[in-house]
Amino acid sequence: MLDDRAKLLLKALVERYIAEGQPVGSRTLSRASGLDLSPATIRNVMSDLEELGLIASPHTSAGRIPTARGYRLFVDTMLTAQREQFATPSLPADQPQKVIANAAHLLSNLSQFVGVVMAPKRSSVFRHIEFLRLSEKRYLVIIVSPDGDVQNRVVFTEGDYTQSQLIEAANFLNANYAGMAIEQVRERLKTEVEQLQSEIASLMQTAVQASSDAMAQQDEVVISGERNLLAVSDFSSDMGHLRRAFDLFEQKTQLMRLLDISSQAAGVRIFIGGESQVVPFEELSVVSAPYQVDGQIVGTLGVIGPTRMPYDRMIQIVDITSKLVSNALSHHK
Repeated sequence: MLDDRAKLLLKALVERYIAEGQPVGSRTLSRASGLDLSPATIRNVMSDLEELGLIASPHTSAGRIPTARGYRLFVDTMLTAQREQFATPSLPADQPQKVIANAAHLLSNLSQFVGVVMAPKRSSVFRHIEFLRLSEKRYLVIIVSPDGDVQNRVVFTEGDYTQSQLIEAANFLNANYAGMAIEQVRERLKTEVEQLQSEIASLMQTAVQASSDAMAQQDEVVISGERNLLAVSDFSSDMGHLRRAFDLFEQKTQLMRLLDISSQAAGVRIFIGGESQVVPFEELSVVSAPYQVDGQIVGTLGVIGPTRMPYDRMIQIVDITSKLVSNALSHHK
């Protein structure tokens, strides 16, 4: 456990480093902390903090910088958010995709970092399904959800089907499975297709599998403001850091995993780079929060920036934006 003096010095060091981006020396820390301590005493405390893995000393400087562990202790126990007066933004209750895009842009503008939003998961329940022949062994599957959303998927089959067979397959699915989730339909078809003609059963299984794949791939991450990182000294001075960050945005898989974890807890969460595999890059941190539609969590949004970010301000920006998105999407419905 740290004593009060060590906590105060660590807090002062993190705040000064966030503000200036330079390793913090003993004299600077003495002034920043407001403690009447000799430089030698401060150096001793810094040495203890370094042994605990909370700060580190870069080779090129006599000063210290926070580690991921130090940031985590600061965020969890020392962060005091000063409520800022933001110009109250708005997100009109427009089409959901437009709300999501506007939210990512708003997060980026307010934070001057990268705004990221995971679009709401659509329902996998279908109301109606149709098949359209495109060419030999190639068909378009049209799936209509209960709220009128339409998904199209092209499938290829081993056998060829007439239009009457396509109608027969669609009629069977609509009569027996409408209102069920695609995943349920797929499982039930495995045991119920024996009563159908084998060629029609094969078509339906192919179509339902394609529909299930389409549902699984529909989660979309909207990113805005990647270029803002070019103005952050932590990245502009090291092209390797910048390249890793842009690789993360391009792949999106890691981002979706991170945002999915965020949606499992209420309120704002902070992921500090390097402390776990969730954010594998030491230079990046993520501040995220879930958003809701009619009280149900449907997605997540957040800000991605350097580990040296003003966490108190980011918490407010993310919290405000999650409420705006929740209101806009709920009113849209």
